[in-house]
Formats: sequence, structure tokens, C-alpha cells
Amino acid sequence: MKLLIYLSDALIPLLIFYIVALGLNKKQNIYDDFIKGAADGFKTVINIMPTLIGLMVAVGVLRASGFLDFLSSLTGSFMELLHFPSELVPVTIVKMFSSSAATGLLIDLYKEFGPDSLLGTMASIMMSSTETIFYTMSVYFMAAHVKKSRYTLTGALLATLAGTIASIILAGAVVH
Repeated sequence: MKLLIYLSDALIPLLIFYIVALGLNKKQNIYDDFIKGAADGFKTVINIMPTLIGLMVAVGVLRASGFLDFLSSLTGSFMELLHFPSELVPVTIVKMFSSSAATGLLIDLYKEFGPDSLLGTMASIMMSSTETIFYTMSVYFMAAHVKKSRYTLTGALLATLAGTIASIILAGAVVH
């Protein structure tokens, strides 16, 4: 185990030294390449900033307005038929937009039900087996100038559904 910890601590510096050595070996100006890459990265951040701000504001409005709680109570009886706790509906929806906002909801679940409860376990597994679909699509597609996403959204929603179903099944197996 100590070997793995040592390797993980050494991996990033070794990777950086490898890249620098490779650049020196190819006789490239490493510093100029780094500055150019950093400038390009900064431009990308500036280009995607409006999208990020829009997503953060939308999630904040949904959470602060009580809409997520309303949606949870509205779908509660239907979700119970599917053996999906209605308390997880807000986390599931918000996770598709923002992982940090979903983490805030997860902490609220932990405070109310406990991290080792069935709900806490389901939510934890769900958080790690689903993706921030709309955030990822908007940021990466905007940065890469993708205009036609084809089946990306459908595939991502199906993958999220599969991850959510798997979290319920796995949590039931872990807790029982």
C-alpha cells in the first residue's frame, strides 16, 4: 500500500519532468510552448464563462425557489412505485447540471438521513456513477465549436439512467 502512495505522489512530477525532457530532446522552446498553451486555455475559459455562469445561476434559482422540493413531492408517489426514493429526485436532476450543487444537496441528505443510511448510500453511488451532462456538453461543445451533437444527449441521458438504476441496486445490496 505504501508503494502505491509513493507512486501516486511521484506521478505528477515525473510526468512534468518527462514532458520537459521530451521537449528538450526535440529542441523545442518549452517555455514559449507553455505560455502559448496557457494563453489558449485562458481564452477558452473566457469563451465558456457565460455558459458556466448561466448554468450556475439556473441551478441556484431552482434550488432557492423551492422548485426542486416541489418536484420531489409531485413525483413522490410515482417514484415510490419504481422503488426510487423521492428524496433523491433533486440530487438526480441537479447532478445533470452541476456536480458542486448536487454535492450540496448530498450533504443535506447526509445531515437528514446519515451517510450510512440507504438514501445516503444510494446518493453517494449515484453521484459517482453519473455525469454532469449539460455542463459537460455545453462547456466542451462550446470550446470545440461543435454545432451538431447528434446522439450525445440521448446517450448521456441513457448512461445517467443506467448509473442511477445501478446505484439503487448496488446500494440495496450493500445495505442489506
